[in-house]
Amino acid sequence: MPDTAIQPSFRGTKAASDWQTTCSESRKLQFGLSGAKLGQVADTKSNAMRPDDAAVHDWYRFVLSFPPHLVADYVNRFGLSADHLLLDPFCGTGTTLVEAKKRKVPSVGVEAMPLTAFAARTKVDWSCDADLLEGHAKSVALSALGRLERQGIADSSPNDPIEHKELMQFSPDQQHLVFNNAISPLPLHKALVLIEAIEQDFCAEVNQHERLALASTVVNSASNLKFGPEVGVGKVKTDAVVVSEWLKAIERMAADLRQNSENGVQSDVHEADARSLGSALPERSFDAVITSPPYPNEKDYTRTVRLESVLLGFFRDRSHLREIKEDLLRSNTRNVFKGDNDSELVTDQDDIVRLASLIEQRRVDLGKTSGFERRYAQVTMEYFGGMVRHLRSLARVLKPGALLAYVVGDQASYFRVLIQTGRLLERLAESEGYHVEGRELFRTRPSTVTGDLLREEVLILRAPNS
Repeated sequence: MPDTAIQPSFRGTKAASDWQTTCSESRKLQFGLSGAKLGQVADTKSNAMRPDDAAVHDWYRFVLSFPPHLVADYVNRFGLSADHLLLDPFCGTGTTLVEAKKRKVPSVGVEAMPLTAFAARTKVDWSCDADLLEGHAKSVALSALGRLERQGIADSSPNDPIEHKELMQFSPDQQHLVFNNAISPLPLHKALVLIEAIEQDFCAEVNQHERLALASTVVNSASNLKFGPEVGVGKVKTDAVVVSEWLKAIERMAADLRQNSENGVQSDVHEADARSLGSALPERSFDAVITSPPYPNEKDYTRTVRLESVLLGFFRDRSHLREIKEDLLRSNTRNVFKGDNDSELVTDQDDIVRLASLIEQRRVDLGKTSGFERRYAQVTMEYFGGMVRHLRSLARVLKPGALLAYVVGDQASYFRVLIQTGRLLERLAESEGYHVEGRELFRTRPSTVTGDLLREEVLILRAPNS
């Protein structure tokens, strides 16, 4: 792969002027302004996945994942090809990696949460034989359906829960991790019967795809969960179809595998902390980064995947969950721990210190005294300090002049104090030696607290040349 710095493919064209204009305008944004005008309507379409992009991406994805077309846009604008190596250090369920693989761009992802790393790794594994996957899944389904039938349980119609008292259930340690009523007893029993059938008829070539299809089915078809944008419990249904819905998910996977046969493009996933990339990745290897890190928005990403993580064994108990949280960027009060010290890296950043002080003062003024409310200001410091750690470790694995795109969003959740994530990260990146190419408005979205429109931006950086 070439050692020279990549150039956006549109430079030297009319778009180059647009790029420079965007950079100039982005630097005019003043601290404390959201950038959204009164009367402006929130953009609900830019973040939606287009029907033509659904293949592979919809095997399993977060409700609020950034869209494949945004990745495609920056792959094209950065001029990435098979001769470059793309990194997503917060890869989540693999949107960047899948889109890169479709476009024959080698890529590597880093993800600290086991379930999402598993999802990303499975979604870029196109070596799975579609016919074998379908055939084996049908055999597993027959086994699971036979066991349910012998128990007097139908998968295709509602069952009376009173008649079925001997149902499989989570262990006490597992149940402590799952929301009450996240899934009703009968659908859970069906899912546990199905996963037991998958493991009893274990087939290494298709096992990961079968398990991922089950994760998607349980959340989307069998559970009582709702996402909007936080995860919670919606209407409780006493029963749900599980095995048949799982087979449909398998059939969609198989169809996508036939359409997107293995193309030999490198797509690797490392389960690691994005704040310590040096231990997971080789130095000076990557030509570009396209990613979306967590925002400082009080969203606990382990809750978003809690049910399926417990079902598939990725979260075992509370102690194990804490171990996983300790490897995550501090973006919410539920994963701040005694001994955290990333905040020390931003004590010289006046804007961030002032922001944390304002949040703390607002807490005092409002008379908020609970434990998690007392941690809001600390989370802000730990978040931006963690991003400094990330940028420092990232610099060691980038080639000189590498281009980076960070999708980040402003927040107003901490006592209605505006956090301009993109602008603050821009300043931190500059202080770490990155060159700021600009900030581009991706979309606006309403704050769940105030209803005001907040900016979601793409921060464009260039790595140091030496």
